[in-house]
Amino acid sequence: MLARLGHPYILLGATALIWGANAVAGKLAVGHVSPMLLTFLRWSIAVVVLLPFVRPHLKRDREALKGRFGYFLLIGLLGFTGFNSIFYLALSYTSAIHAMIVQSSMPLVVFVGMFALFRARTTALQVVGFGLTLIGVLLTAAHGEPATLLHLEVNRGDALMLVAVLTFGAYTILLSRKPNVHWLSSIFLISLVAALTSLPIAIAEAAMGYLQWPDAQGWAVVVFSVLLPSIISQSLYIRSIEMIGANRANLFVNLVPIFGTLLAVAILGEPLYAYHVVALTLVLGGIMLAEAGKRGQRLANRPKPAR
Repeated sequence: MLARLGHPYILLGATALIWGANAVAGKLAVGHVSPMLLTFLRWSIAVVVLLPFVRPHLKRDREALKGRFGYFLLIGLLGFTGFNSIFYLALSYTSAIHAMIVQSSMPLVVFVGMFALFRARTTALQVVGFGLTLIGVLLTAAHGEPATLLHLEVNRGDALMLVAVLTFGAYTILLSRKPNVHWLSSIFLISLVAALTSLPIAIAEAAMGYLQWPDAQGWAVVVFSVLLPSIISQSLYIRSIEMIGANRANLFVNLVPIFGTLLAVAILGEPLYAYHVVALTLVLGGIMLAEAGKRGQRLANRPKPAR
């Protein structure tokens, strides 16, 4: 399976690429399928797709899953239902630039949360690395003109994106304490929770007269969202956190705006500027610095051999 293959950096790079594409898809969904219905269709279809593959793993993980229903209910509500419904709704009110700026704060949310809850240690290189990635993201969001950041006004979409970032940050932190079960069991149970909990929200959307069934473009977004952002990227993300931890894995979220910009160039025909290359260099350099800091911390904490 995909989540078993490759280095965690490759898995996280692929995850960021898919999430960048999902931001473009979410913008393309506006006017073609309503956000709450999109969330429900995305996770309910994902459950059906995953079911044939997950059954043997659920049987093997039965003992480890006992008493953990509340845990999966919480992370499903936060990471899948909450984040995606708010994310799609936010894109109806704000620009992609605004959304990327707010989303760039997610690694900081995870860092603060991991320190506050679990006293996760950090190093100076990790802080510098985070700063470089943030600069790269902001440079991308500002289209190479940092002064434009001073004139951005907070609107309803920006506020919704901040709530979305907080919910996914909480999901990432809690995911670091996931029970020792197969990643397919995890992704299936979280998707099942998301499908069940997003149904009432979609019904409420219909009751208020905002429901819009997908047209051809809307169904294309639904299919894409099921296969890549819902199943493949989430599986890679869960597996990566298992391999290197939440703090390190979430730093790669800063690649999402970079990939989103490059995809906008490819799909929407926007020109590629030098600042795109500079921003990508800053993001990648920041990740490398943070990883170097983490490796240095591990070496410093390694027990010294007895003489």
